[in-house]
Amino acid sequence: MHIVVCIKQVPDSAQIRVHPVTNTIMRQGVPTIINPYDLVVLEEALRLRDNYGGTVTVLTMGPPMAEDSLRKCLTFGADRAVLLTDRFFAGSDTLATSYALTAAIRKISETWGKPDIVFAGKQTIDGDTAQVGPGIASRLNLQQLTYVSKINGVVSDKNQIEVERRAEGGIQVLVSTMPVLVTMIEGSNEMRRGTMAAALAAAKAEIVTWSAADAGVEDMTKCGLRGSPTVVKKVFAPAARSEKAFQLPVAGKPAEEIAALLLEDLFQRKPAIEDELMKFASGQ
Repeated sequence: MHIVVCIKQVPDSAQIRVHPVTNTIMRQGVPTIINPYDLVVLEEALRLRDNYGGTVTVLTMGPPMAEDSLRKCLTFGADRAVLLTDRFFAGSDTLATSYALTAAIRKISETWGKPDIVFAGKQTIDGDTAQVGPGIASRLNLQQLTYVSKINGVVSDKNQIEVERRAEGGIQVLVSTMPVLVTMIEGSNEMRRGTMAAALAAAKAEIVTWSAADAGVEDMTKCGLRGSPTVVKKVFAPAARSEKAFQLPVAGKPAEEIAALLLEDLFQRKPAIEDELMKFASGQ
């Protein structure tokens, strides 16, 4: 079984800066990490490989410095890593990103075999759009299983995968034929620790590096800013709350008295809530 995992190296969200003219994220000089949602699908890919055999290929699009994140993935146990990097990709939105990654996955298929499963993080912490994974699935004509909370197993002889998907009102159990694209929600698993042997091997491992031409990108006008119809009109920080936190004198009091004090304080500050509750209780 061949599994491809799409990851992204993102700026540490605590230190993000925005360019005042282009309204794009300024990555120079900002510490980077692997997108946390991508670690969830990487761990799941490694578990499937351990249980059913096969290989895990990690793919990312980004600047040359993204090689650091790929080596980290190799430390966790991935079999190979591919870096898609080219100046033509600068400024890509989700549409342009999914186009470039699709070309790279097709190249991976030609080089190491067609993937049975393509994993992508639910979303990234710098964009929060959740569009790249479904965009890849649409371009590759793959079945897509989004917001998966658990993979129950793979039936190799039937070429099927069974998953549990979080939905409104409960959990859906879905069975799909492969190849398939899967995105997973946070908390689905816990990332393993890499071994010392894997870390040493990752430090010396070859990172396969492809330019746009190497990956077989056919239309360069669909890459980078030229291929990105998304326009960021305004970026701003939320206004600070004017209300300050305060502490109620509840230390040592029983739970019933604490609850009464909280309700009393809430109704004093938000009398409309008390009115609504009284109407609801009276059936109006």
